[in-house]
Amino acid sequence: MSVITEDEQIIKTEFSEVMQKSYIDYAMSVIISRALPDVRDGLKPVQRRTLYDMYELGIRYDRPYRKSARIVGDTMGKYHPHGDASIYDALVVMSQDFKKGVPLVDGHGNFGSIEGDGAAAMRYTEARLKKFTQDTMLADLDKDVVDFVPNFDETEKEPSVLPSQLPNLLINGAEGIAVGMATSIPPHNVGEVIDAVKAYMLNPDISTLELLDYIKGPDFPTGGIVINKDELWALYETGTGKIKLRGKIVEEKVKGGKTRLVITEIPYTMIGANISKFLLDIVALIDQKKTNDIVDISNQSSKEGIRIVLELKKDADVENLKNLLYKKTKLEDTFGVNMLAVCDNRPETLGLRDIIKYHVDFRHEVLRRKYKTLLEKDLEKKEIEEGLIHACDVIDLIIEILRGSKDPKMAKLCLTEGVTEGIKFKSRISKKMAENLRFTVRQADAIMELRLYRLVGLEIEALIKQHETTLKNIEHYKDVLTNPKSMDRVIIKELDAYRKEYGTPRKTEITNAEVAVLQEVKVEEQEVVFLMDRFGYARIVDVQTYERNREACENENKYVFSLLNTGRICVFTDSGMMYTIKVMDLPFGKLRDKGVPIDNVSNFNTQNESFIYVTSLERVILQKLCFVTSFGMMKFVYGTEFDVTKRSVSATGLMPGDRVMDICPVIAEDIVTLRTKEGFYIKFLLDEVPVKKKGAIGVRGMKLSSSDRVEQAYFGTYGCEETVEVSGKKLDLSSIRLSKRDGKGVKKKL
Repeated sequence: MSVITEDEQIIKTEFSEVMQKSYIDYAMSVIISRALPDVRDGLKPVQRRTLYDMYELGIRYDRPYRKSARIVGDTMGKYHPHGDASIYDALVVMSQDFKKGVPLVDGHGNFGSIEGDGAAAMRYTEARLKKFTQDTMLADLDKDVVDFVPNFDETEKEPSVLPSQLPNLLINGAEGIAVGMATSIPPHNVGEVIDAVKAYMLNPDISTLELLDYIKGPDFPTGGIVINKDELWALYETGTGKIKLRGKIVEEKVKGGKTRLVITEIPYTMIGANISKFLLDIVALIDQKKTNDIVDISNQSSKEGIRIVLELKKDADVENLKNLLYKKTKLEDTFGVNMLAVCDNRPETLGLRDIIKYHVDFRHEVLRRKYKTLLEKDLEKKEIEEGLIHACDVIDLIIEILRGSKDPKMAKLCLTEGVTEGIKFKSRISKKMAENLRFTVRQADAIMELRLYRLVGLEIEALIKQHETTLKNIEHYKDVLTNPKSMDRVIIKELDAYRKEYGTPRKTEITNAEVAVLQEVKVEEQEVVFLMDRFGYARIVDVQTYERNREACENENKYVFSLLNTGRICVFTDSGMMYTIKVMDLPFGKLRDKGVPIDNVSNFNTQNESFIYVTSLERVILQKLCFVTSFGMMKFVYGTEFDVTKRSVSATGLMPGDRVMDICPVIAEDIVTLRTKEGFYIKFLLDEVPVKKKGAIGVRGMKLSSSDRVEQAYFGTYGCEETVEVSGKKLDLSSIRLSKRDGKGVKKKL
């Protein structure tokens, strides 16, 4: 029995409220501390911590590379205790020049490829900071420009944000999935972003449309063409929208009057496995006879760039082929934009002007803190320098005080307060002069630490010049701190320097392109033969091939029938579904070709379904199908019900646990005999089976015990019944007496 003490208290609350609060706390933790970048430095926490750890470890751009495993381990142990995989993934992405506008990490080794190859294990690769990162993101950290917060176990300090001098959120973009929200920001050109920041600083009321005079649009590292220029204003105004991207195709003339299409730039969305998928899509277009113009495909991409070559036949329709690639492959794709970032510890969707405003405000705050720190240091320096200069004027007196003092404390007291008791002077004049000394504590410390070589004439002159420089610096710092225009001039000067050093030409072309209009190549209609074996492998052959090998075709395949190459095939399954397949989706090949599994070209699931009846849609429409299920349910359905455009539809309703056992197109047959697993037979006229809609379950054809199931249905004409084989023995169906539907039937001993 538990006892509640006076100090304990039971709080009763709604379970739903506790769950709601806990989930909100979890969601906000994921949003703020994991998935979304900060608008100020454009980094997620794992990226920020990795870069700061590299900075602390001294892995600078002008120093040797260090093992990635060392960086990952140190970051995880000090700042990011969420597993090494997320840290290494962040390190890899920050080094990939095909994903980032300006890579932040200099990777050495296999850091993956644009074609989707993964990076080598962290024990094999090495990395160091880029000069760009040091100059624009990690500079001035020693000048108290940002707040430092305790790490997860309060043994270290880490910056809450890096003092980014450029809007990294725009330059490198961001991608992340949080709880109930996601961010997707494209990268932009460094020079254009700098120009836009300067334009905003000169005119804070500048509009988004005016900013687009400087930032033309996204600048993807993979190049490509943005084809919806006129829609970009709305995207940058609201922070959400779509960018339509195309790869760049170059035409090359080759010998024999032929043309070669070379894809030199791909859409940003095609990075990774989508390149191989793109090649497979082109092969599929050729197999499906969508184009006859492509003779050969080769991927000649290398470190120098993308080069996918399509060899074309002579007199190929190049423009129509381009439009086909844009329409049917990922060569034209959409990049969804949602410029979501963390602002003031909450997620917010930002427009272009908002991002620049937050950055400029952050830069002002960083510079205020920087110049405040510099001013304080130079004021201390000024104080010391003034003391040393004055000390040089009375150096003989100071030496006399130091030699006459019993200890440093006595000498320091004399220098700061003029106390001469206990000090031996050479003359009363020296003592009188010493009583008038009033150096500050800092000045006294500096005087007592002064080395004799500083008394050389040139050193004294250097000290005076240094003091003059300090005074100028103090004046400059005060001007920057008190005059906003002076601070703006400092920022703009820095921006100009960065633009000169890091500005690069634009890679992505921005334009308004016409929608690709595809003129479908009309397929010449002809009769073909469909072949499918008992394992579900299907193919198409021409009629001549079938006629020459009729016997082999019919012996080796379960389904063989002729149809038009423009038609469709219907596959009925025991789960009560019907799947349609275009004949053009099946390989047109030789007789001995294996074909493709039927589930590869349809929604058919081989693990949960098996096919019962396969025929052409043209035949189905002309037929009346009889459905028989294992529970003994039966119905007729007119084939016109299955004339649908969907790839999969329900062909019949089924009771729970029931399966379709047989489907038969009834033409001249007028009776049916049902056989069950336990050996019961029933024969009745098909006129007793009603016509129903395809969604209906039907009527009961035979009463079954709880353990019995219908195993076979034999359709025939009354008086002309056939002899069938059951369990290796012959059975004459005419020996079964004709009865009514929905009976128990009779048991036959074989």
